Amino acid sequence: MLPVPEVKFISLDFKQADADGSFEGYASLFNREDLGRDVVLPGAFRESLAARGARGIKLLFQHDANQPIGVWTTLEEDSRGLYAQGRLMRDVAKAREVMALMREGALDGLSIGFKTVKARRDRASGVRHLEKIELWEISIVTFPLLPEARITSTKTRPFASAPPTEREFERWLTRDAGLTRSEARALMRSGLSGLKALRDAGQGTKEGASEETRLAALMRRAAATLFKH
Repeated sequence: MLPVPEVKFISLDFKQADADGSFEGYASLFNREDLGRDVVLPGAFRESLAARGARGIKLLFQHDANQPIGVWTTLEEDSRGLYAQGRLMRDVAKAREVMALMREGALDGLSIGFKTVKARRDRASGVRHLEKIELWEISIVTFPLLPEARITSTKTRPFASAPPTEREFERWLTRDAGLTRSEARALMRSGLSGLKALRDAGQGTKEGASEETRLAALMRRAAATLFKH
């Protein structure tokens, strides 16, 4: 018999599922203390994802092993946390029900099911820092524990139907365009002059080509991700 897994919840800022059931968001956030007094550290999922891959992690409903409702198409660590793209299976009755509930906001959470491989506890605060996690499954669930983590897009093409929010645009600049968070915020605040000021202050990236050339290359790469589908 498999041991009972630990679970961690985060909230989804869910708006609308794609017609094919696709959605995306973060299944875990790094360096955020949750209500269970745990903090997941960067790199915690690395070995597990390398061993299993996205398709090796189950997409379940409410942690019920008897209710697989889709597949994870992308699971990867970035600077923020465990980024996830999934697709609900429309041929599965429960998945259709879940999709309808997500669209109405009745279901708005993700939860990871895992085994702790390596962790340390801070004696003063009692907070447990999770250094290595064996990830088994990620479920769509009802109740969140980490409300700061939000799904940012449920569209195959980001921003296709409405102008992006500031958070969505910042995420696109960091995850897809490859800017650091400070660079993205400087660009959003002051444009290219903001990036130059950041560079002159010693906080930006100085290596390689000029800031203009580097930014143009990043934007071309990121723009390709908008229209590849």
